[in-house]
Amino acid sequence: MSCIKDWPEADRPREKLLSTGSATLSDTELLALILRTGHAQSGCSALDLARQLLSRFGSLRVMASAAAAELCQLPGIGPAKAAEILALGELARRFVATPLSPGNRFTSSREVFIHFHERLRDRKKEVFISLLLDSKNRVLREIQISEGSLNASIVHPREVFQPVIRESAAAVLFVHNHPSGDPEPSREDLELTTRLRDAGALMGVRVLDHIIIGSGRYVSLADQGLFE
Repeated sequence: MSCIKDWPEADRPREKLLSTGSATLSDTELLALILRTGHAQSGCSALDLARQLLSRFGSLRVMASAAAAELCQLPGIGPAKAAEILALGELARRFVATPLSPGNRFTSSREVFIHFHERLRDRKKEVFISLLLDSKNRVLREIQISEGSLNASIVHPREVFQPVIRESAAAVLFVHNHPSGDPEPSREDLELTTRLRDAGALMGVRVLDHIIIGSGRYVSLADQGLFE
């Protein structure tokens, strides 16, 4: 099997990108550029290796969300290449995430979903985040409260409201993800939200919403009437 460097220049991914632009390259060609080299023992080029990866995982998103050990199961993918693939996925997620700065204001649950979706949709564990807000509902700070198991996030009201009090926040908004991709609230989600809402009321802190992020979908407990 010939090496990529032996191909006609117009067919090589790097030269093709430089001459015609990155948009003309397929997912396989772009991934081959990241991998740079193939697997000498099996005679695979970087393009062959990229094709095998996409065939095994089905898509770039699934591949970039895999564990390093899963990637390394493919001959030719060692720790270094696995790290490059995972770094690429994280860069992509950070690139598409809407920047959040102090003073920003969310005016709807959908805006919150858009901001957090790419960051949270592929996480393997539940992540619970608090957004601390001022009296005009402008963002003061974002705080990750916990990162849980595959299906549960361990959250205690004390841990949630300590930073709220420290930052003198007037209101708070909660966000967490469901690794299953289904954002429908569990009984535990509803019970926790009620506890946090009641704790906020005792301290004079408005709890505005609890938004659960799934894959392409979300549920706002405020939109469902839980905070009325």
